[in-house]
Amino acid sequence: MALGLAAKKEIVAEISDVASKALSVAVAEYRGMEVGELTALRIKAREQGVYIRVIRNTLAKRALADSNFADIDSALVGPLIYGFSMEAPGGAARLFKDFSKTNSKLKVTALTIGSGLLGPEKLDAVASLPTRDEALARLLATFKAPVGKFVQTINEVPSKFARVLAAIKETK
Repeated sequence: MALGLAAKKEIVAEISDVASKALSVAVAEYRGMEVGELTALRIKAREQGVYIRVIRNTLAKRALADSNFADIDSALVGPLIYGFSMEAPGGAARLFKDFSKTNSKLKVTALTIGSGLLGPEKLDAVASLPTRDEALARLLATFKAPVGKFVQTINEVPSKFARVLAAIKETK
């Protein structure tokens, strides 16, 4: 079904708005997937805070031209599904990676975090990026570690003294 000019402009405006708020974009080829499989992918995407959409590549190129993800336009070939990570930079990559484990027809073709086009070989690296909560937990653990070691070291002096006294008492 052919889209009218107004519908195309609406799609470009919607994708431009989503891209301006997104942290990263992952693009995957979905050739051969059935409707039920795509529905399952959409349900998982909704749960993980990833906006996914099947868009014509020409409309996607126009929508992403003025965004941080303009460098991905050279990889937009074939039937593609676009995943925009809204909450964590690795959200869409993690979604596509997990889903492709059970469905071999989904193949990631390109990724971008706004700093250049990444190929499908970088999928594992981008998918392993921590979420905001994980990053904050790691940061707090890093802050806490030196203090904990310092307290442990300070506490070791009286403990060692007590052990020495106990050893002397046992020998006498």
